[in-house]
Amino acid sequence: MKLDLTNKTAVVTGSTVGIGLAIAKGLAHAGAKVVINGRKKETVDKGVAAVHGSVNAAAVSGVAADVSTAEGCAALVKAVPSADILINNAGIFEPKPFFEISDAEWTRFFETNVMSGVRLSRAYMPGMLERNWGRIIFISSESAVNIPKEMIHYGLTKTAQLSLTQGLAQLTAGTNVTVNSVLPGPTRSEGVEEFLKAMAVANGKTPDDMAETFVQTHRPTSLLRRFATVEEVANMVVYAASNEASATNGAALRVEGGILRTIG
Repeated sequence: MKLDLTNKTAVVTGSTVGIGLAIAKGLAHAGAKVVINGRKKETVDKGVAAVHGSVNAAAVSGVAADVSTAEGCAALVKAVPSADILINNAGIFEPKPFFEISDAEWTRFFETNVMSGVRLSRAYMPGMLERNWGRIIFISSESAVNIPKEMIHYGLTKTAQLSLTQGLAQLTAGTNVTVNSVLPGPTRSEGVEEFLKAMAVANGKTPDDMAETFVQTHRPTSLLRRFATVEEVANMVVYAASNEASATNGAALRVEGGILRTIG
C-alpha cells in the first residue's frame, strides 16, 4: 500500500515536537504540503527544519499562532485559508488532584484541547465539503475512555473530542470528507520525557525505570507493556488521512497498546 497525499495541504496544530512533529513528517513523506504550527516562531522554524531534515523535498511551511485562543486560531486560518487535512493535535496535560484544579485550569484545558479543534474545524470543514474531499483528525487519548483519576480535567477534554468526532462525522454523510479520532496511550514524546525525568529525580531512578513503573502501575492492562513511540502513533494518523481510509469515518482509532478492554 502506497499512501499518496500529493497536492493535499495538511495543517497540523502543535506540531513543533512530539507526536505532532512525527505526524508532520509522516504526512510529508506521503507527499502532502505540510503546515507546522506552534506558539513561538523559533520553535516553528525548528519544526520546519526537522521536517526538511526528514524529507529533503518536503513542501513545508510554518505558522506561529497560539490555537488555544480564538485570536490564534483566526491568525492560523488567515495565514492558511484552505486545508485538505486538519490534524487537531495541540493539547496540554498535567497530573493534578481533582480538588486542586481551579476554574481557570479547567477553562485553560478546555480552550486548548477542545475549542482549538472546534474553531479550526468550523473554519476548514466547509471548504472540504465544497471540494468533496477532506480529513479532520482529532488526537484524543485512551484517557478519553479510561479517565485517569490523576488527570480528570484532561480525560474530560479527550472525551469531548470523541463527541466532536461523532457529531462532525454526521455532517459528512454522502461525501468524501471524513472525521476521526486517534487514541494514543502512553507515548514517549518530548513532553512525556520531561515528566518521566522529573519523576525519576524525585524517586532516585532513571527515566526508563519510571516509564516501566508507570505502565505497570497506572496502565496495568497494557498489552504492549511499554510506552509507544511517536512514530507508531503517527503511522495511524497518516493512514487515516489517506485516500485508502475513505470508509473509516466517525471512528475512534486505537493506538494505545491494548490498554482498553472494551469491545467496539
